[in-house]
Amino acid sequence: MKKIATNKLTLMSVMLMIFTSTFAFDNTSIAYYTMGYAGIIWYVLAALLFFVPSSLMFSEYGASLRNEAGGVFSWLSKSLGTKWAFIGGFVWIASWIILIVSTVSKIWIMLSTTISGADQTSQWRLGGFNSTETIGLLSIGFFCIVTFVATKGLTKVAKLAAVGGIAAVVLTIFFCVASLVLLAKNGFQLAEPINLPTSLLKSPRSSYQSLSSIVSFLIFAIYAYAGIEALGGVSDKMKNSKRNFPLAMALGAFLITMIYALFIFLWGASANWSKVFNGSGVNLGNTTYVLMSNLGYSLGQQFSLGTAGAQTLSFWFARFGSFAMLISYLGSFFVIVYMPIKSFILGTPKELWPKALPKLNTYGMPANAMWLQAGVVSVLIALTSFGGKSAVSFYNVLTLMDNLSSTLPYLFLVTAFPFFKANTTLERPFVFYKRKWVYITVTIVVDLLLMIGVASTAISAISESQYWNLTLELIGPLFFGMVGYVLFRLYRKRSARTLADAEISGDFNK
Repeated sequence: MKKIATNKLTLMSVMLMIFTSTFAFDNTSIAYYTMGYAGIIWYVLAALLFFVPSSLMFSEYGASLRNEAGGVFSWLSKSLGTKWAFIGGFVWIASWIILIVSTVSKIWIMLSTTISGADQTSQWRLGGFNSTETIGLLSIGFFCIVTFVATKGLTKVAKLAAVGGIAAVVLTIFFCVASLVLLAKNGFQLAEPINLPTSLLKSPRSSYQSLSSIVSFLIFAIYAYAGIEALGGVSDKMKNSKRNFPLAMALGAFLITMIYALFIFLWGASANWSKVFNGSGVNLGNTTYVLMSNLGYSLGQQFSLGTAGAQTLSFWFARFGSFAMLISYLGSFFVIVYMPIKSFILGTPKELWPKALPKLNTYGMPANAMWLQAGVVSVLIALTSFGGKSAVSFYNVLTLMDNLSSTLPYLFLVTAFPFFKANTTLERPFVFYKRKWVYITVTIVVDLLLMIGVASTAISAISESQYWNLTLELIGPLFFGMVGYVLFRLYRKRSARTLADAEISGDFNK
C-alpha cells in the first residue's frame, strides 16, 4: 500500500493562494471605468460591511474546524445541521462550477493580447471549427490539463497558485511604481482632478447616477471580494493552523482591501476619465488593457520618447499587463479546480457516494471527484460552444442562474455563524467576536447587504420587464438547492438502511 502524501502548507503559501483566488487586478480598472474615484468609497464600504466581517467569521470557522476536511460543508454542518449543509454546500459548489465555465474563455483573450497586443480570438480557427468552437475545444483541453496537474498533489497546487500569486504581486508592484513615477514627473498632478466631495461620491458615467445603479455597483464590489471562503478547505493542511489560518485570512482581507482602494486612486494618475473612456471601443472586457496602454503612453510622453516611442511603450504595457493577468488567472484555476470540490466531496458523508468518488489517490487528492468535475465542466463548455445560436442563450441562462447562486452561499455561511457560536462542543482557538450582541449585529448587517443585492437584481429585472430572466435567476438557486436536498434524503435513506442491516446482523449473531 502506497503512503498518502501529507505535506503541510506554510502561512506564505496560503497567503498567496488567498491573493490568487480573491484579488483580481481588472476589478480596479472596471471600478474606475464604472464609478471613477467614487469606486474607492464603495469598495471600502463593501469591505467594511462584507469582506472584513465575513473573513473574520471564516477565520473562526476554520480555526475551530481546522482538522475537518470539508471546509464550507463542515462549517455549515456543525452550525445548521447536515440538511442545510447539503443544500447550502451544493449551491456553493454549483456556483463555482458555473463560474469556471463562464470565465475560462478569459484565458485565451489574455493569451491573444499577450501575443499580438490585442484580442484576436475571433479569428482563431482549428480545422473546420469556427472561433467559438475553437475556444471551446481549447478551454476543455486547458481545464483537463489543469485537473491532471492538480491531481498530482497539493504541493503542486500550492506552487502553481503561488506562481499566479507572485504574478499578481509583480503586476501590482509594477503598476504602483509606474503610476508613482508618472505622478512625480507630473509634479503630483493627477490626470483626473479630484473635486471634493463630488469625485468621491458621484460617478462620472451618466448611466450611473441613480440609486439603483449605485446599489448594483456595491453588489459588484462585494463580488470583487468573493472567493476567500474556498480556502477553508486547506485549514486542515496548514502548519500550525490554529494560529496561521486566521492570521492568513485577516491579513489577506486587509491587504486586498487596501490595494483595491489604492489602485482605483492611482488609475487617476494616468487616465483622465473623459478623454480615455468617452472614445469608442471601450467596454468592461477591455478596460484593463486600455488603461494599461494609456499608462504606458503617458509615461512615454513624460520621458519625451516622441509619439512613436510612446506608442511602443503603450503597446508593451498592454502586453505585460495581459501576460501578468494570464499567469495570475492560471494560478487561480489550480486553486478552484481543487478547493471547492475537495470541501464538498470530502466534507459530505462517504456513505452518500460510490466508493471510488471520495477516494484519495497516492498524492492525497480526490482525483476521481476532480475528474468528475472536469467532465461536468467540459460538457457545459461544449454546450455553450457548439450549440450554434442557442449557445448564446444557454450561456446567458448559466450566467443568470449563477447571479443569485453566487450570493446564497454567503447568506448560508453568515446566517449560520450565530449557530456556530452557540455550539458548545467545539474548541475555539481563535475568537474575534467575543460579545453576542456584536456578532448578532454583524450577522444582521451582512445578511441585509446580501439581501439588498438579491432584491436589487429582482427589482432591476422587473423594472425592465425581464420576467424570463428573473425566473431563470430564481430557478438557479432553487434547482441547486433541491439537488442538495435530494442528496440529503438519499444520504438519510442509505444511513437508515445501513443501521437496519447492522441491527439485523447483530440479532442474527446473538
